[in-house]
Amino acid sequence: MFTQEEKDAFYKVLYKRRDIRTFLEDPIPDQALQNILQAAHHAPSVGFMQPWSFIIVDSTELKERLAWAADKERRALAIHYENDAEKEGHFLQLKIEGIKESPLTICVTCDPTRGGSHVLGRNSIPETDLLSTACAIQNMWLAACAEGLALGWVSFYKKQDVRDILEIPPHVEPVALLTIGYTEDYPDKPILETSNWEKRRNLENLLYENTWGKQLKSKE
Repeated sequence: MFTQEEKDAFYKVLYKRRDIRTFLEDPIPDQALQNILQAAHHAPSVGFMQPWSFIIVDSTELKERLAWAADKERRALAIHYENDAEKEGHFLQLKIEGIKESPLTICVTCDPTRGGSHVLGRNSIPETDLLSTACAIQNMWLAACAEGLALGWVSFYKKQDVRDILEIPPHVEPVALLTIGYTEDYPDKPILETSNWEKRRNLENLLYENTWGKQLKSKE
């Protein structure tokens, strides 16, 4: 069991966590980094396959190449908003990554072959390896927040670009580029919410009872 103080601390981290794009150059303490990686490695995984690996990137040259790959994709995606000048301008003004500014970028990968041809649970739902890796990423995010660090998930890149830059084998998936470091700008709300890109949806409208579309009745 956990004390009320421990539960309050957990939920404080859960709700405080943010996706961050601006970083200071201050180095990350080795112990803090190890704590974050250990938290990731203790995530749940289907069939206990532990499909994740972590590439810790501190090379300025490699970070610049990764930033180039992200910016290339950002500019390519802007085409989707070319018929909406306001939306396109808004998109191009968004800061989508802090790879060059952050002291570290961590590439989280997923190896679908780990565990052999039969992994308990994955045979029925193959994508559970990626879902397991996502659990590891969430653990990293929460641990980083608890350590007083900021973390951002860079989701704009072509996988083959990242494979080439980081020399990742063809069968391994580069699931995420995570920028991590200290920041002076830790917002109270998600960046995309404060920039009016999107609002948090009402949870009540997302709750169904027994079958899809049947609204969950509130308990009187």
